[in-house]
Amino acid sequence: MSLQKKFLIFIKSGFQHIIPKGFDHIVFILGLFLSCLKIRPLLIQVTAFTIAHSITLVLAGIGLIQLPGILVESLIALSIVWIAIENCLLKKLNKSKFLVVFFFGLLHGMGFASVISQYGLPKENFLSLLLAFNIGVEIGQLSVLTLAFILINIIRYKINEIDKMRIPLSILIGVIGLIWFIERILSF
Repeated sequence: MSLQKKFLIFIKSGFQHIIPKGFDHIVFILGLFLSCLKIRPLLIQVTAFTIAHSITLVLAGIGLIQLPGILVESLIALSIVWIAIENCLLKKLNKSKFLVVFFFGLLHGMGFASVISQYGLPKENFLSLLLAFNIGVEIGQLSVLTLAFILINIIRYKINEIDKMRIPLSILIGVIGLIWFIERILSF
């Protein structure tokens, strides 16, 4: 199989890890979206998240770091709860949020690494296929954010104060994250 064909397969795999298989990552991204409904700060958060998960994806991919899957998946669920709590308690986006998002990106990268290890990355094309998977993940995340922006703008015409939806939706996201955390811990 040619490198170009493998590259496209890994892009597709990365995308599918978000849509439709990565509901926990979708919920996390939507939590970030709810933390600020402005494009620039949201893109900075998503970029910090992307850089971080790319770092751990590479480090885990080359075998430098490894954590038990149940621990990673449980902590990913808690990261969703954390983002939801911040959305409910903090009125404004502060600079420490970017560090929190970066840290959670490192964690989520470990989750991506466990998925990509199932595919078995060949050593001769390791970095390019890892890049392809990451591109697919980013396309998936940007698709989720684009859809969220479209829906919010449709709703905005019907509801004057969109911020009134932020806390109830964040609570829902937090409850979902908490349920996943409990399920993942109990499956341990």
